[in-house]
Amino acid sequence: MTGSAVPPSFRLAYVPGVTPTKWVRIWNERLPGVPLNLIGVPAAEAFDMLRAGGADAGFVRLPVDRTDLSAIPLYTETTVVVVPKDHVVAAVDEVSAEDLADDIVLHPLDDVLGWERLPGRPAIERPATTADAVELVAAGVGLLVVPQSLARLHHRKDLTYRPVSDAPESRIALSWPQDATTDLVEQFIGIVRGRTVNSTRGRPPAPAQPKRKPSDKGGAQRKPAAGKSPRSGAGGPKRGKPRRRS
Repeated sequence: MTGSAVPPSFRLAYVPGVTPTKWVRIWNERLPGVPLNLIGVPAAEAFDMLRAGGADAGFVRLPVDRTDLSAIPLYTETTVVVVPKDHVVAAVDEVSAEDLADDIVLHPLDDVLGWERLPGRPAIERPATTADAVELVAAGVGLLVVPQSLARLHHRKDLTYRPVSDAPESRIALSWPQDATTDLVEQFIGIVRGRTVNSTRGRPPAPAQPKRKPSDKGGAQRKPAAGKSPRSGAGGPKRGKPRRRS
């Protein structure tokens, strides 16, 4: 049935801590006829969602398996330790992993930092989520080391955070299935990379327009041949002989 096709849309996944507001705003300005649907997804599930076609592209945390997924690294996050406001760490600007040696440092099951050696002393049990770990920090059970965006996401008035100078860092990337690099994906890549609206990269080429043939009807009058003056129309004024004075 003509006109029954589903209009195009773009599905963008994003992991906790990523704020895609800026890119969504630019998309809406440039492609107002193509809705952008945001899909929040846990970091550990983002890649399976992309492979299954649940989203066209997504903001994920590196590393990315480049076997079937493409990725553009975007930025690296500062790693911080979340502590109660009355903790001794709150009195300094920055700490090292060694400074946390005497504290219990919580290690949630959804941790996104690639630790070779965890700082501090381990807790009896690992919290299920980062959100659960933040609650335990507020209860005085231990400290938590996370990317700064997650500390902001789970902010509480009774907690604060400080940078950890030698902790692993988390990198954010834009990723999408290699075999599904559509025109809309290219459009979003261009937005993320900061291309201007007039850039030809990242957007499909405009179809060639057929050349218009000049038409005599309603067009400009033909230019008279050299040496000949244009003839006045039938309704134009006529010039007569000058009258003699009496």
